[in-house]
Amino acid sequence: MSERRAYLYKGVGETVGVVTLDGRPERLFVSWPTDDVLDAEGVRGVARVKKIEKAFASAFVALPGGQDLILPLRPDMPALVEGGLVEIEIKTASRRGKSGVARFIAEGQGEPSVLEAAPTIEERLRHHVKAGSPSTGDKALLAVEEAEADILATIFALPGGGDIAVEPTRALTSVDVDLGAREGADSKRAARQANMAALSVAARVLRLKGLGGIIVFDLVGRGHDAPALTTAARNMFSPDNPGVGVGGISKFGTMEMIVPRRAPPILDRLLTETGASNPRYVARRLARALEREGRADPGARLTARCAAAVAESFASELESGVADRLGRRFAVEAQSDWPVDRLEVFAG
Repeated sequence: MSERRAYLYKGVGETVGVVTLDGRPERLFVSWPTDDVLDAEGVRGVARVKKIEKAFASAFVALPGGQDLILPLRPDMPALVEGGLVEIEIKTASRRGKSGVARFIAEGQGEPSVLEAAPTIEERLRHHVKAGSPSTGDKALLAVEEAEADILATIFALPGGGDIAVEPTRALTSVDVDLGAREGADSKRAARQANMAALSVAARVLRLKGLGGIIVFDLVGRGHDAPALTTAARNMFSPDNPGVGVGGISKFGTMEMIVPRRAPPILDRLLTETGASNPRYVARRLARALEREGRADPGARLTARCAAAVAESFASELESGVADRLGRRFAVEAQSDWPVDRLEVFAG
């Protein structure tokens, strides 16, 4: 039987929650103080209809102070008018180049207002792991860093041999299954086992990365047992319901799925649009390293070295918070020729 556990880390400039499945990270929830509180799944309120696009069966609506949201129009909804009010819930937060998506609840009453904030990190953890309180402290930080390492990875080993490569593009996310050392005398059986394992590992990894939309599996082998694989896919991705759809297996050995998008990909926080490390994220790693070194050597003078962009983000967002925890016993030295992801922290 699968076991899920929750971890909650409250660092300087970040609150992070992790859900693990059988010891491996399955979900990561992140909150930074600078986040837009009106751009998150679960926010409810009365929004103003700004524009109706009948050709696309959609309307653009906005909560007071919030970004424009796409509201899909359905035949069973009352007719909307531009300037009118509608009660909505944010179904999907915005992501790079894409507006958030709202869900119609009812006709709006009164004035535009926010009726309910998004769930907190703690509430999200309790939703997924109902038993016990989340682990905190060093255990939680270790879980966070293991989760972030998996999010940044592309290749994931399969139990019994082989691996998958998970690679998102603008249009879809591909999952390439490789048999690796699993192949033996009974190649058909080995391929079936690898494909089944790939569905299980990919379901966890895609949840962790926050990836949804069209998912295409490039399966190994030929003559696939389509009913068994599609049933396994539905079971493995059942935690992502409602909205999961599983297609058949094509003559080219690929299987397509649709998985709902409910939050921006976590990589949007960790990396820039060009795929480089995000200085704001690396600055938080620097804050963690300073705290860790400060606890290991109480009272020592600490020195941190990092890229200039990281030092700038640290100074503007995190320096005062680290000083509140450690005191003014650290210095951050910007290195103009260092890559963004390089850090050094030492005492003395």
